[in-house]
Amino acid sequence: MDTENKKYDIQKEENHTVIKVLVEKLDTNIAPALKSELVLIAGNGEKNMVIDLSECRYCDSSGLSAILVANRLCKNSKGTFVLTGLQTAVERLITISQLDTVLNIKDNVEDSEKFIEQEMKKGF
Repeated sequence: MDTENKKYDIQKEENHTVIKVLVEKLDTNIAPALKSELVLIAGNGEKNMVIDLSECRYCDSSGLSAILVANRLCKNSKGTFVLTGLQTAVERLITISQLDTVLNIKDNVEDSEKFIEQEMKKGF
């Protein structure tokens, strides 16, 4: 896989979409493109999203902004957004900005998928 061109991987699952960030830095170089991708995913009717940051070691304010866009898109469509795979520095940034109180954060994609399923059951 050519990681120069591929900054994230999008996996459409049955009841959610997993967006795995494939670069070490979620910053101004990829956040704008990621945001437009998230808007497209939501525009296609996806209500539940998981952003997997397990490859990501650094995140700046534009990266946080992209994460918040995903969260808002899911909320607006009465869906669920989950952030997963946080590395230490990224986790620290999210805690400092107090987003850990706003976002659903899980350890891995499997836990995120289980969480989305539980949230969907609550909705019915």
